[in-house]
Amino acid sequence: MSNAVLIPIVIGVLLVLVGGFYLVSTRSGRAIPPGSDAAPGGGSVATAEPDLLPAEADTDAEAVVAPGDLEALDEAEVADSGAAAPVDEAPVDEAPVVEKATFRNRLARARGAFSGALGSIRGRSAIDAETWDDLEEALIRADVGLGPTTALLEAVRATVKERGITTPDQLIEAVKSEMTTRLLAPIDMRRADEAPSIWLFVGVNGVGKTTTIGKVGKQLSDDGLKVVMAAGDTFRAAAAEQLSTWADRCGAEIVRGAEGSDPSAVIFDGIAHAAASGADVVLADTAGRLHTKSNLMDELRKVRRVADKGAGEVTEVLLVLDATTGQNGLIQAKQFTDAVELTGVVLTKLDGSAKGGIVFAIQSELGIPVKLVGLGEQAEDLIPFDAEQFVDALFSE
Repeated sequence: MSNAVLIPIVIGVLLVLVGGFYLVSTRSGRAIPPGSDAAPGGGSVATAEPDLLPAEADTDAEAVVAPGDLEALDEAEVADSGAAAPVDEAPVDEAPVVEKATFRNRLARARGAFSGALGSIRGRSAIDAETWDDLEEALIRADVGLGPTTALLEAVRATVKERGITTPDQLIEAVKSEMTTRLLAPIDMRRADEAPSIWLFVGVNGVGKTTTIGKVGKQLSDDGLKVVMAAGDTFRAAAAEQLSTWADRCGAEIVRGAEGSDPSAVIFDGIAHAAASGADVVLADTAGRLHTKSNLMDELRKVRRVADKGAGEVTEVLLVLDATTGQNGLIQAKQFTDAVELTGVVLTKLDGSAKGGIVFAIQSELGIPVKLVGLGEQAEDLIPFDAEQFVDALFSE
């Protein structure tokens, strides 16, 4: 073969070898720059970098962990990652627990009227004139009233002398005992021997008569009794609608008349319907009226007379009072008692009042028992009055 042919072949082979060497070096990471050191075996040597911290140098190494340390390691990894630790989730269908209404947990405001004075009395080492003054002030602040307070403390003074009481704590217990004794009275809602029993609800505007009737009806219906509601408040446009809503809610029947019609006639029709349908109780609403207006009170007397003429028997005439009105409620009670011979009082909004002593004033001065008290907005928050629990809640620390 001639030299002219061999020379191009040799040059081509050399170019292929050089190109292949360059390609292999670039695939290994980078081309080796001129003057760089080569590691044994053809690997590249990295250029100088800042020294690694000891903790970072072994990040790729697998740590050997004892089985007992696995749980601690998991917790540490969760903390280091910033992620929240797993928690047990509550069942999504679990209903919230509603606290049952009791005197102790709902009379915080009324108890507050006593707490300051009672704390001062308990802090003394003996019973002196200042002790009696503080006690009197506490009772008056709670709206027991001046007359009932004076009578109560006179009875307690006699007890202190008779029993030889010498300490403030014993004195407070004597006051509690005397108050409880004076508040004890029959509170059962009386029903007639022959159905239907008729319960009339009276009171001034805005005290919650219609709502009270609805709550009572709900409780009676839940007890299996058949209830008829008579919408005798024909002057307030929304009264009959409000009572109808309660009737639907508790499965009661309702009898109502035209707006502005005679309330006595509506209540009489309600009683007649209850007797014909075999209902157990008639709950009769009446229009709110000012106790100072003689013509309105005369109308209420007519309602009572007409109710007595129908079937069944009027066994309860209940005055609904707003506990927050305090002594003004006592004035109302006197006027309504004269008009319709009240059998009991329903005291609403007692949980929101600091004037819980009105319970004592009503029973002491009028001899009318407080039969029901409102301790919240739900139907089950209207509960029978309990003298012992009430007094205990007022004096609890």
